[in-house]
Amino acid sequence: MFPSFAADLAERVRARGPIVVGLVGAGQMGTDLIVQIALMHGLRIGAVAVRTRPQNAVEAALSAGHARGDLVEASSATAVDRAIEAGRIAITTDLDALAGAGRIEVVIDATGHPESGAQVALAAIRHGKHMVMLNVEADITIGRSLKAQADKAGVIYTGAAGDEPAAAVELVAFARALGLTVVAAGKGKNNALNFDAVPEDYEAEARARDMNPRMLVEFVDGTKTMVEMVALANATGLTPDRPGMHGPRATKDELADVFRLQGEGGVLSRKGVVDYTIGKGVAPGVFCVVEPTHPRVLERLTDLHVGKGPLFTLHRPYHLTSLETPLSAARAVLYGRADMQPLDHPVAETGAVAKRDLAPGTVLGRIGERDYRGWSMVWADARKARAVPIGLAEKARVTRPVKKGELLNHENCAVDETLTIVKLRRALDQADARFLPADAA
Repeated sequence: MFPSFAADLAERVRARGPIVVGLVGAGQMGTDLIVQIALMHGLRIGAVAVRTRPQNAVEAALSAGHARGDLVEASSATAVDRAIEAGRIAITTDLDALAGAGRIEVVIDATGHPESGAQVALAAIRHGKHMVMLNVEADITIGRSLKAQADKAGVIYTGAAGDEPAAAVELVAFARALGLTVVAAGKGKNNALNFDAVPEDYEAEARARDMNPRMLVEFVDGTKTMVEMVALANATGLTPDRPGMHGPRATKDELADVFRLQGEGGVLSRKGVVDYTIGKGVAPGVFCVVEPTHPRVLERLTDLHVGKGPLFTLHRPYHLTSLETPLSAARAVLYGRADMQPLDHPVAETGAVAKRDLAPGTVLGRIGERDYRGWSMVWADARKARAVPIGLAEKARVTRPVKKGELLNHENCAVDETLTIVKLRRALDQADARFLPADAA
């Protein structure tokens, strides 16, 4: 965080007016963003794009305190610009109308849908807009491709502040800047863990929490945790210690005792991993277990009551999800800075594991439904197993019988080659062959 961030936003308003944000998606996260940005000094929503239900965007804007007369339907980039110039918010079903509007400076994807995220990012980059990807499923599948294209276009591609991966990246960067060895980094899991969760069993809880049951199940069945920790891996170079990670029931005070090498009484086979815990006191925060490399530093950390050593836990006790995301949009515009980006080489993958027996001919549904759940893997292992990245699983057709618990791969499933995200991933896979051993390429 820049010390003068609030002052810089105020200066931006004085000199040029607030940063104009284009938002795609008006579900739970999109609604949060519309409300949050309305409360902030230095940013404003210029347009909201939704594909099927514009009324969702209208209701979100009204809940944020905007008047009905402030909302204008727009079907072209010119119409979006006119609305923004008049101090209004454009509502559109045309993605290119939003991305192509000259007044829009940065685009946030809040769809949570891998294929939609790919299309949104390409449109934003094509029109020279900075891109904030609040869509971790898309990022872990094709983020490196999108970052490379953004670099060529001279714009910023970034993950979203407030999501656990970006919050954990902050801790990892802090530890590394201090010269501490990162042993493990990860998150506390917020929801109960049930690998067999299906939407129909969580409808009542979803209603009580004002959530879509499918979205709730994506959290409960572990998929979201696998996806988020793979995003953290791809941004830091840390890797899952084993497929699916360990996920111990470690409390905040036990993290440094559990996430250490097996020979030292812990669960790890190596240092430098991503993982999660279902123990109390960690969620909704993130953690980083570190090891000092000098006895003087160990002495000081102990004296400061960070822990008893020889490993110590850095803990951020919260993440504010979409409420923090506008900060990433602002930093991209003001400073040309990304809060989180994938490295330029593959690190980890989220594959898909069958949640039930799947017969040939089955067309797979969306993440969080009944067909599959996420499973974190080291990239080279996933490549060797020909695992289907979870971002490509939707609309894939099962070609061979798949047993519950079996990994979906390119031999038992055929992905939908017409999807934008599949085409981008195919090109990325071809380029990534250079990272494989000669006998595996």
